[in-house]
Amino acid sequence: VQLQAYGGGLVQAGGFLRLSCAASGRRFSSYVMGWFRQAPGKEREFVATISWSGGSTYYADSVKGRFTISRDNAKNTVYLQMNSLKPEDTAVYYCVAVDSAGRWFVRAYEYDYWGQGTQVTVSS
Repeated sequence: VQLQAYGGGLVQAGGFLRLSCAASGRRFSSYVMGWFRQAPGKEREFVATISWSGGSTYYADSVKGRFTISRDNAKNTVYLQMNSLKPEDTAVYYCVAVDSAGRWFVRAYEYDYWGQGTQVTVSS
């Protein structure tokens, strides 16, 4: 499967952005999807994940209550709604996928497919 993430940009602190990730392939509805991010000089970190049905989600503590992950299996797309953005949210955001019946995964090695990343910059 190929993943194409878009929707990043420059926003002021307190603002919002919605990231989208379009996936190729006919088995999108069987994939657990997620988002990771990596800031300059820092390790890649888990952000959010969603089960194949969309019925189960899980978030990193740093974004809980501000970010929402969702998916539209009819459109082969997963979204990340990011509200109340903070400068520390600045990073390249990566869309990820794995073909699994599991609810969700939080470790990078558990995902088989990675998108190219989209830059999110939050100014103070």
